[in-house]
Amino acid sequence: MSIFVDESTKVIVHGLTGGQARFHGLRNRDYGTKVVAGVNPAKGGQDVEGIPIFASAAEARAATGATASFVAVPAKVAPASIIEAAEAGVPVIVCITEGIPAQDEARVYNQLKRDHPAARLIGPNCPGIISPGRCNIGITAGEVALPGGPVGIVSRSGTLTYQALYELKEMGIGVTTCVGIGGDPVPGTSFVDCLAAFQADPETRAIMLIGEIGGTDEENAAEYIASEVSKPVVAYVAGVTAPPGRRMGHAGAIISGNKGTAQAKMEALASAGAKVAQNPTEAGQLMADVVRSL
Repeated sequence: MSIFVDESTKVIVHGLTGGQARFHGLRNRDYGTKVVAGVNPAKGGQDVEGIPIFASAAEARAATGATASFVAVPAKVAPASIIEAAEAGVPVIVCITEGIPAQDEARVYNQLKRDHPAARLIGPNCPGIISPGRCNIGITAGEVALPGGPVGIVSRSGTLTYQALYELKEMGIGVTTCVGIGGDPVPGTSFVDCLAAFQADPETRAIMLIGEIGGTDEENAAEYIASEVSKPVVAYVAGVTAPPGRRMGHAGAIISGNKGTAQAKMEALASAGAKVAQNPTEAGQLMADVVRSL
């Protein structure tokens, strides 16, 4: 199995008529993802390489039965696109847009939880989600991912997401689903959300978690692993040498005082029973050892 998306997922792309959304949306389609429609309020009735464009997410979903939205529009309109997809009843919303103000992210997060609790937002500012060989929504290059399981991946870092997939592929290890949750301060989907889904997925037999400095998400994940996860977990936390008070990469990757350090996160994960790597390559090697022991 896979989590959140699979080969039956039907995707609408917000902004498909624009440059970035068109590029990635068509790459997703060429990978085999069922991209069934695009959304642009000003270009309803047109098409992009045979994919129909609708003026709203509600129209697109009504016409196609879409079960996922791919939001790849500028930061100033991305929050409205996310809410529009949720109001249309789309259950999975993937937003790759970066630069959305944290206040807008918090507003969208709370509005979804309050008014659309069935909607799952992945992102924003993330690479998206890929279930290799089944469905790819976002900007991950499908070529670096090997299908077939048994590993599930959840990551705050986009670049390290790609490296993890590649490291495992080079060792012949397949992946059930890889979720890039993004590194912004208010992610729609958390480590714990993904850990719970992987724990419940019978095809996922081991989990790789990739964290970053800043915030407490990794510590929360460690608590959940200790109490709820029976499957082996390999973890890596980026930013060991990051100086306090300086943002590194994502908006959420900042150490404040003695909170959010890589060392503290690594210690918490190790205490929870995870195998903690010192670098991305070692994470792949540790996972290879785990897979051999399954």
